[in-house]
Amino acid sequence: MLTTHPFDDDKLREECGIFGVSGATTASAMVALGLHALQHRGQEAAGITSWDGREFHTTRAMGHVAGNFDNDEAIRALPGEVACGHVRYSTTGETSLRNVQPLYAELSTGGFAVAHNGNISNAMKLRRELIRRGSIFQSTSDTEVIIHLVATSSYRTLLDRFIDALKQVEGAYSLICMTAEGMIACRDPLGIRPLVMGKLGDAVIFASETVAFDVVGADYIRQVEPGELIVVPHGASAEQIRSHRPFGEVHPRPCIFEHVYFSRPDSIVDGSSVYSVRKSIGAQLALENPVEADYVIPVPDSGVPAAIGYAQQSGIPFELGIIRSHYIGRTFIQPGDQVRHLGVKLKHNANRALIDGKRIVLIDDSIVRGTTSLKIVQMMREAGAKEVHMRIASPPTRHSCFYGVDTPERTKLLAHKLDIGGMRDFIHADSLSFLSIDGLYKALGEAKRADIRPQYCDACFTGDYPTALTDQDEAEVRDQLELLSERVS
Repeated sequence: MLTTHPFDDDKLREECGIFGVSGATTASAMVALGLHALQHRGQEAAGITSWDGREFHTTRAMGHVAGNFDNDEAIRALPGEVACGHVRYSTTGETSLRNVQPLYAELSTGGFAVAHNGNISNAMKLRRELIRRGSIFQSTSDTEVIIHLVATSSYRTLLDRFIDALKQVEGAYSLICMTAEGMIACRDPLGIRPLVMGKLGDAVIFASETVAFDVVGADYIRQVEPGELIVVPHGASAEQIRSHRPFGEVHPRPCIFEHVYFSRPDSIVDGSSVYSVRKSIGAQLALENPVEADYVIPVPDSGVPAAIGYAQQSGIPFELGIIRSHYIGRTFIQPGDQVRHLGVKLKHNANRALIDGKRIVLIDDSIVRGTTSLKIVQMMREAGAKEVHMRIASPPTRHSCFYGVDTPERTKLLAHKLDIGGMRDFIHADSLSFLSIDGLYKALGEAKRADIRPQYCDACFTGDYPTALTDQDEAEVRDQLELLSERVS
């Protein structure tokens, strides 16, 4: 099977995008539009839950937002002035409709719906404990653990139950929850996953990225701060919206890869233009890793801003040496390397007249397994490139992410298996260089990475995980015991 974007198969994928509206006449229609803007954050499934003042309504579907929520019938099935939605890739739980969010349950306090971006790194341990106490799970999603923790909490009010639940979980989460009392939006204490707040007339809006506000015509107010819970009662005025900070002061560690790849370039993340940051990353890459060449060529589409920055800093002309077709839908091709390679060319093709006989610098955002880079270099060679130099706008990805990103096992990461020279030989490039970790921080406005208190979660590059990884640690112990048992037997 060949996916819609052949070159994107070897990318780190953000697990989810979330969008919520409180106080809009056409809330579900607005959520559908917002999810369209966040489609890049999850293309496996989508869902919307609305509340009409009496009951909740939910529609969940596999596939894109378009085709599921772009018609009047779908929107009419989701009435009310309050709604939240979710687009999904799976990193925990299998690909099935029962794991599509928002998840909804009837609790003793009333209906409760939740849309979650992130990953609970102790979800399996909590799940086992909850099942022993009598909880019955309907999905394999880590998000459902939050619902059961709320349901079984001994606190009286729903807000206190919710806070009690969050204090038991580890990892990363940005949440939009709907109850009969109102909407709650929150981020984990480290702020690993993004969440922003906006306004359109009297409606309050929350989203994973500011670009979703642009699509619906809303104004960006501010980010939801790390560890903050914002409560919006139904029909609330601005004065009735409440901010709670139940977790105490913690040094934030937002995900640095939002700036490198995850977020759309037209979004604002942590107060900075993603597009401008990526250009700065490209400029820093040129300073650290210069090379003599005829053209700077981006790997479409994620490498474009960094390539512009590299070209401007180096003085080497920027050119589009790989042309991407945006009119090829999902393509299913029988196995076979030759036919599969032809399928790739349906989506991307070398600009042969430009490349033939030239020395080129290819700019991409990352190397994961290395299969994508290998295909691209091969394509450039076949188009007649005299030299192919690869420059990567981030440090080597040597570690897996456990905070809501679809990352291969560490043993499958090319930078974990090989040094730079080995990686260069694997992709058959004339040279290969990566941006340094200090260079990445400089592009983000920091002097360098602070060894004691880094400003971002950069665990995929450094292995410095900012939270406990209970489930992962237990899995590693089990694997070691199984391996020992095999050796003894």
